[in-house]
Amino acid sequence: MPSLSRSLFLPLALIGATTLGACSHEGNIELANDSIGLKITRSACPAVGIPAYTGDETLFTTPGGRTANDIDVVAEIVNVTPQCADTGTGPLTSSVSFTVEGRRTSASGARDVTLPYFATAIRGGTQVVSKQLGRVGLHFADGQLRATTSGTATVTIDRSAVALSQKVRNRLTRKRKATDADASIDPMTDPEIRSEVSRASFELLVGFQLSNDQLAYNATR
Repeated sequence: MPSLSRSLFLPLALIGATTLGACSHEGNIELANDSIGLKITRSACPAVGIPAYTGDETLFTTPGGRTANDIDVVAEIVNVTPQCADTGTGPLTSSVSFTVEGRRTSASGARDVTLPYFATAIRGGTQVVSKQLGRVGLHFADGQLRATTSGTATVTIDRSAVALSQKVRNRLTRKRKATDADASIDPMTDPEIRSEVSRASFELLVGFQLSNDQLAYNATR
């Protein structure tokens, strides 16, 4: 099983956004307002997902070909699954595993196809902190149109990088009554709180390492 591993030790706080979801572990913050019925859980674990247009890769039999008759192999990343070891102390280790499903148009002969992929750690939804490259191999047996393989990626993050200040934690977790003047005001509307939460949030994104032409094809097909 191909895999990637990379350590991220950031001196201060934070990293952010979301996609397929993050794991829930000790040290989470639960934001609750019993009167309104709102309950949100924030985990220190990074969300995982696939960036737009990078979850599929199409190979063509003819260079520059783009019609259905030109398609040789199509591969798709599926079953993206996070695993996060958040014990509340020490570095935060998060992994993602995924499956690559491939199909070819001709079942004649055994064939191996190697596809490059990336794993990227994102801070605050925009800042690329780390990018790792790897390869997965699909083996098509003679007479078979389909093949499957898998891959993994891992990041290790300094706990201080995902910590929220006590001031912000208090604002987020303070219980409010319906009679309070700010009962209906979401703390996340405060720019200072929203900015700190964003900086303290991570994403671990995986996808195929595509050329500009391949990205354009995925975006317009």
